[in-house]
Amino acid sequence: MTTASDDQLGEGFADSDESCLKEAYRRWGALIYTIASRKLADDEEAKDVTQQVFVGAWNSRKTFDPGRGSLKTWLLGITHRKVADALSRRSRHQRDVQAVTSSTNMTRQEASAAESVVDYVVLTREMETLTEQQKLVLTMAFYEDLSQSQIAERIGLPLGTVKTHTRRGLMRLKKRLEVDGEAHR
Repeated sequence: MTTASDDQLGEGFADSDESCLKEAYRRWGALIYTIASRKLADDEEAKDVTQQVFVGAWNSRKTFDPGRGSLKTWLLGITHRKVADALSRRSRHQRDVQAVTSSTNMTRQEASAAESVVDYVVLTREMETLTEQQKLVLTMAFYEDLSQSQIAERIGLPLGTVKTHTRRGLMRLKKRLEVDGEAHR
């Protein structure tokens, strides 16, 4: 696919050819990351946005019409929307923290502690959405500071099962927090 023209790449992408997704990432991933990094001034957030762009593009590939424009242009449009969403989330979070600190005349240290409490409440609420096994494993890992081996031994599950519950639970939490727009830095 590396010798395909941009037009051929767009056609293949629209037709759900996974090799076209890989090639699109190879061709324009660095550009998208650079744009996100410059606008957000945060490399980790730029990596997240880059991933969101390609995942979002692939998930909505049926809406891409190669006759209306190039794949590159479509991806750049998605990039600008994802960057705007990230900036909006950041701004909302900063406003919330400022509102709490100004209304209570908190010091920076107190504001940081209040932010930690908010994070704890959000995380606790989201933990309730996990399966019982995922919730148990993650609770033991984070609140009791147990290793996966110790958890497996304590609850009598194979280590691989504990690792699976941990990974799936964390992935589910990450997805839920991102969807809810409550994951913040």
